[in-house]
Amino acid sequence: MKQRTLPMLFEESVEKFSNNILMLENRGEGYVGTTYNEMQKLIHGIAAGLINYGIKKGDRIALISEGRNYWVVSELGVLFTGAINVPISTKVEELSDLKFRLAHSGCRLVIVSQNHISKIRKIKNDLPDLEKTILLDKIDQIDSDEILIDDIIKNGIKILSSSRKEFDERWQSISENDFANICYTSGTTADPKGVILTHRNYTANIEQSSALLPIPEYYTSLLMLPWDHAFAHTAGIYTLMKNGASMASVQQGKTPLETLKNVSKNIKEIRPTFLLSVPALAKNFRKNIEKGIHEKGKAIEKLFNNALKIAYTYNADGWNKGNGKNIFLKPIYKLYDKIFFSKIRDGFGGRLEFFIGGGALLDIELQHFFYAIGIPMFQGYGLTEAAPVISANVPAKHKLGSSGFIVKDLQIRICNEDGKELPVGEKGEIVVKGENVMVGYWKNEQASKETIKNGWLYTGDLGYLDEDGFLYVLGRFKSLLISGDGEKYSPEGIEEALTESSEFIDQVMLYNNQSPYTIALIVPNKENLFKWLKENNLSHHTEEGQTAVLRMIEDEIAKFRYGGIYGNQFPERWTPSAIAILGEAFTEQNKFMNSTLKIVRTKITEFYKNRIDYLYTQEGKNICNHQNRTIISRLE
Repeated sequence: MKQRTLPMLFEESVEKFSNNILMLENRGEGYVGTTYNEMQKLIHGIAAGLINYGIKKGDRIALISEGRNYWVVSELGVLFTGAINVPISTKVEELSDLKFRLAHSGCRLVIVSQNHISKIRKIKNDLPDLEKTILLDKIDQIDSDEILIDDIIKNGIKILSSSRKEFDERWQSISENDFANICYTSGTTADPKGVILTHRNYTANIEQSSALLPIPEYYTSLLMLPWDHAFAHTAGIYTLMKNGASMASVQQGKTPLETLKNVSKNIKEIRPTFLLSVPALAKNFRKNIEKGIHEKGKAIEKLFNNALKIAYTYNADGWNKGNGKNIFLKPIYKLYDKIFFSKIRDGFGGRLEFFIGGGALLDIELQHFFYAIGIPMFQGYGLTEAAPVISANVPAKHKLGSSGFIVKDLQIRICNEDGKELPVGEKGEIVVKGENVMVGYWKNEQASKETIKNGWLYTGDLGYLDEDGFLYVLGRFKSLLISGDGEKYSPEGIEEALTESSEFIDQVMLYNNQSPYTIALIVPNKENLFKWLKENNLSHHTEEGQTAVLRMIEDEIAKFRYGGIYGNQFPERWTPSAIAILGEAFTEQNKFMNSTLKIVRTKITEFYKNRIDYLYTQEGKNICNHQNRTIISRLE
């Protein structure tokens, strides 16, 4: 039986699509395409070079790099040897975290770009398993234990020109059940866990993704997300590869900020047909669109807002677009589309058909916005342990507000705390079973047993299925708000609504652990606060100014209570009754956010324990308490 491995998937694609462009890369002089055939030569070359070096099946090799041609060359090169790739996020800055991943996985080699070589040099002397570092870039000074990837590829191509026997035997001996990757999770509560994914986990999920969303070979995507990110890795790199399509990397700047600035320029150059996104990127796109409209003057802005209003009504929830009386809005919607929305689409290259959103929950209003401008942002759901796609909305089948339809050949249950399956419509933990579900966690038997039971993956996420089979993900099953009487509620939707509705609230974390009421830790938007103070002739250094700001934030929260403009959105008991203003944002650097930009509740709760306790006192419940006033006075 033919083994369904990633090397086999690649070889079949090369055979079918040899002259199609697989990779597009811009090194400063415009995008240059590399065909499937040309990529094959590079991948075979590095694999043969690694085999010659002595890499054996099952060895671990780490990969730390920004998205680029050599990312795919490196990973597939490693996989063709039968070794295991350990993709590591470029965002891992803490040397102890990086050292843990390399030591725990026992990597013999690490493949690294020039932007991250300094990290390896600082820790390599404390990593006995690490033999050599493979450099993706030519740099001025190379240590004795470092080697250029180009030299390995050249040597490998030379070896293959005289004999292919060992190389062919090696890659063809790989089983679909062999390990392909060890992907480390962000470690929100303890040391990071290494998710073991086999070749079949990946090829199964690629088949599942392609069945739900057929990818024509003319499709092109700019992969903006980090390539080690499970979503970009499977739904981007390998799903495009299987279908003969093309992928482009973001042009690398000298700094992360410069790279980020290249995104909008690169979109216009590549003219992608679809994009993978996460909420943070989606919000940024929207902000830039609205800024552009605002700069055209009040009359245009008013007209644009009216266009959005018409579009929201006409589109409804996507699947019921133009139903009933809404059909009469079609002519005016088409007119607004010509005036506004088509121009916005041109800014995305003019070919963009849709976004697929992954990561955290995507605000429903944000979904309505992108649907209105004619580039729907379809929400999906998954996690690394499932390789990662579990469900997705797609053009042919979608409901805005849901996380989409379950991929084929995947069983799903919604279970209560005792593991008992719940009926349709009831909320519980999302539990799945299929060929895309991981083997377990590397060298962590206890965590593996807790997460996988009888082949079922317990996701730790809260959700429900509707009557049409669409999945609704509501947040973390284990990070629920729990009231004093034991009732539970997921905080993510409320937190998202608070930040979306208020220009003065940047971040928020709700807390209620069997307490009398819910409280909120709020990171204010300093720029907008200072602007508001100036407009009202107030200073945050005076008691009058501090009180005014705090009352104004309290009013923003009150909009979600009974009688407020959003009063019917959430049960009132879960809106915060006491508020702590924070002087520091939740970031990856202070460990209050993980690498996928989700807040790490346990760490925030632990760090702010005293402030949380204070909010449950009579004095603390008053938003104008001395702690909040002090924080406001110190904002810069």
